[in-house]
Amino acid sequence: MTAHTTHSARVSRALTSLRGLAVGDALGSQFFVPAHYSALQSGELPPGTWQWTDDTEMACSVLAVLVRHGRIDQDALALSFAEHHDFDRGYGPAVNRMLRLIRQEGADWRELAAGLFNGQGSWGNGAAMRVAPLGAWYAGDPVQASHQAEISAYTTHQHREAVAGAMAVAAAAALAADPAGPQDPPGLLGAVLDLVPRSAVQAGIRRARDMLDYADVATVAAVLGCGRRTSAHDTVPFALWSAARHLGNYEQAFWTTAKVGGDVDTTCAIVGGIVAARPGGEPPAAWTERTEALPDWAVMS
Repeated sequence: MTAHTTHSARVSRALTSLRGLAVGDALGSQFFVPAHYSALQSGELPPGTWQWTDDTEMACSVLAVLVRHGRIDQDALALSFAEHHDFDRGYGPAVNRMLRLIRQEGADWRELAAGLFNGQGSWGNGAAMRVAPLGAWYAGDPVQASHQAEISAYTTHQHREAVAGAMAVAAAAALAADPAGPQDPPGLLGAVLDLVPRSAVQAGIRRARDMLDYADVATVAAVLGCGRRTSAHDTVPFALWSAARHLGNYEQAFWTTAKVGGDVDTTCAIVGGIVAARPGGEPPAAWTERTEALPDWAVMS
C-alpha cells in the first residue's frame, strides 16, 4: 500500500474536504439572512461565528462511517444520520420525519427512503451535498468514489437523479484530489460525465462543460439552475461548473457560487468540498476560524 492510499492519508484528505464543505455551508447559510444581502453582493464577510447546517452534519456521518468501516456501510450510515440528527440544522421535512422514525422507532431506512414522494424516492440535492469528502477519500479512484457515493445516496435518496448527483460530486472530488488528475476544467467535467449514468444531472453537466467559457455567472446559473428547486439536477451541474473553473482558489469559488443565490449553503458546500479536496485548495484560515468547529464524533472517529 502506497502512502497515497494509506488509511491515514485517506482520513486526512477527506477531513480537509469536509472542512472546506463546512466553511462553504456555514458561510453560505449566512446569506439567507436579509441583513446580509448587501454583504453578499459586495463580497464582504458577515459578522459572528458561522454555524453549519444539515449539509455538514450529514457529511460528518459519511466521514465517520468511512473511518470506521473503510467503505460505506449503509446500515451504519443511516443509523449515524439518525443518531446525530439535529432538527434545528435545517433538514427538509421528509428527511426530518425519516430520521426521527429510525431513531425513535427503529424503522427500516430501506422502506422509508423507498416510500418517499409516492414511492418515487427523493430527487433532492441532499445526497450530493454531503458526499465530497467521500470523493476525497477515494482520490485517484473516481470509479470507486462514484460507486460508494451511489451506495451512500440510497440510504435517504433513491430517485435516479439524486443518486446521479451524488455520484457526480464524489467523482469530481476524487478527480480534484488526485495530483495526477485532470488539470483543466473541460477535462475534469469530461471525466465526471464518463461516470454518471444517463440522467438530467448528466445532461446538465454536459451543458456545464459547454459553458465553461461563459464569464456571466448569472447566465450560467439561469441555464443550469442554482438549487432554487433543491433538486439534484437543479443544483449539481452549476456547482460542478463553479468548482471546475476555480480549482485552487477557494475564495473565488465561494463568491462565484454564492452571488447567484439559490440554495446557497448547499451549492457552496458542494463547491467547497470539491475545491478543498485539491491540494492547495483549502479555505482561507480566517474563514475556517470563524466557522463552527466540527463535532468531536466526526473528527475523532
